[in-house]
Amino acid sequence: MEMRQFRKEIEQRLTRDGWSIVYDHKEATLRIEDLEIKKGVTLALKPLLAKWERNEFGSIDEVVRYVEVGLKAMKETPTIEGNEKKIFPVIRSTSFPTETKEGEALLFDEHTAETRIYYVIDQGESYTLIKEGMLEGTTLTREKIKEVSLFNIRSLPAPLKVDEVAGNQFFFLRAKDGYDASRVLDQSLLEKMEKQASGQLTVAIPHQDVLIFADIVNERGYDVLAQIALQFFGEGRVPVTALPFIYENGELDPTFILAQRKPREK
Repeated sequence: MEMRQFRKEIEQRLTRDGWSIVYDHKEATLRIEDLEIKKGVTLALKPLLAKWERNEFGSIDEVVRYVEVGLKAMKETPTIEGNEKKIFPVIRSTSFPTETKEGEALLFDEHTAETRIYYVIDQGESYTLIKEGMLEGTTLTREKIKEVSLFNIRSLPAPLKVDEVAGNQFFFLRAKDGYDASRVLDQSLLEKMEKQASGQLTVAIPHQDVLIFADIVNERGYDVLAQIALQFFGEGRVPVTALPFIYENGELDPTFILAQRKPREK
């Protein structure tokens, strides 16, 4: 399907009274905004079209549902106190905004040179980023939010699918609950993966809906990891970083890998 046709179909399905739709030709994005609250959702069409062509989602209905749920959540303001079991961390790139468009400061912590940790209240099919102002008038503190969110992320299952390439093992975590990348904050999971690795444990967080571990035992493994991380980064709805990490001594260190094999000497 051509981009123009794909865009037109989405626009037709998202036409609503009280919503505006603006197409950015340069960025190939659609901005759908609720005129009442003056907030909206931006769709990056290129990765969506790529997923469509790979049959990674069933129909445009999924895109429509994503927008509907997102805008509905923006109209609802969940309370933070009393919803501690629904507080989770999410991983974002360091280029992600630190405040809302209205100038409200978001609650976040530094993570690595490439990533930050933000905090959300889960609302079922969506979640709301926690703002610093939401703590006012409650008994919750920044440290308490962090503590609760890490406890909740550890309570989630961590299903792994394993592939092997040239003796290197790659583990893909895709629970499809919106917190796949957040599992990188589960220290017990990282320690478990490190103990069972026969080579160097590496980690990739290309976008929010996947977490990749790799047990690297040779140079080919690094090449494959770099290629996988870059591919997933380009396909993600919420990209994080294309740089893989080396996990050593309880720390994640971003590493640049030139994904190119040198020709063998004859």
